[in-house]
Amino acid sequence: MNQEKVIQNTIDYVKTTLANAEGGHDWWHIYRVWKLSQQIAKTETVDLFVVELGALLHDIADSKFNSGDEKIGPRKAREFLSSLEVKEEIIVHIENIIANISFKGGKETQKFKSPELDVIQDADRLDAMGAIGIARAFNYGGFKNRQIYNPDIKPNLNLTKQEYKNSTAPTLNHFYEKLLLLKNLMNTKTGKKIAVHRHEFMQQFLDEFYDEWDGEL
Repeated sequence: MNQEKVIQNTIDYVKTTLANAEGGHDWWHIYRVWKLSQQIAKTETVDLFVVELGALLHDIADSKFNSGDEKIGPRKAREFLSSLEVKEEIIVHIENIIANISFKGGKETQKFKSPELDVIQDADRLDAMGAIGIARAFNYGGFKNRQIYNPDIKPNLNLTKQEYKNSTAPTLNHFYEKLLLLKNLMNTKTGKKIAVHRHEFMQQFLDEFYDEWDGEL
């Protein structure tokens, strides 16, 4: 099967699999990461086929929605790609991308690196920033029935991986525990450039939020 057909089959598979997904982790999240990965890849030396497959499959089974199982995503990707007779070395690469792309909080060390992962990881992190990142954060907070903000519950900047995964803190805390940290975690020049703008937008949002919370505007 040629690469173009593999990509189209993958798109169809992801759309079907995530048809009922939570709004911040649905097909449209995948679509944005896929498109942004293609854009970032133009300025990097990468295998575009791996970038596209990795972007399309990176959240095929997010552990957050699968009882914390971090192996289900790579496993589902392998099963699907094997059915299309994709080369073994590419499947292994995609498995490693899925297993290592996520922000896990705390001081977790990424166990795998590749130029393709760098591109997809930047695109995925950028989708957690800016206007869309804000929308996704509050959408997920509502999905989990979390408070929007509680000034008595302070952000924890030293979360362990397990504490990060199990957190039930108000959504606004997530800005400090993850979203505002992403600008300094970008891998590529393009990712870093886009992150500056999205980071500034989130800061402006927070300034406005606190002024309105205190009745100043």
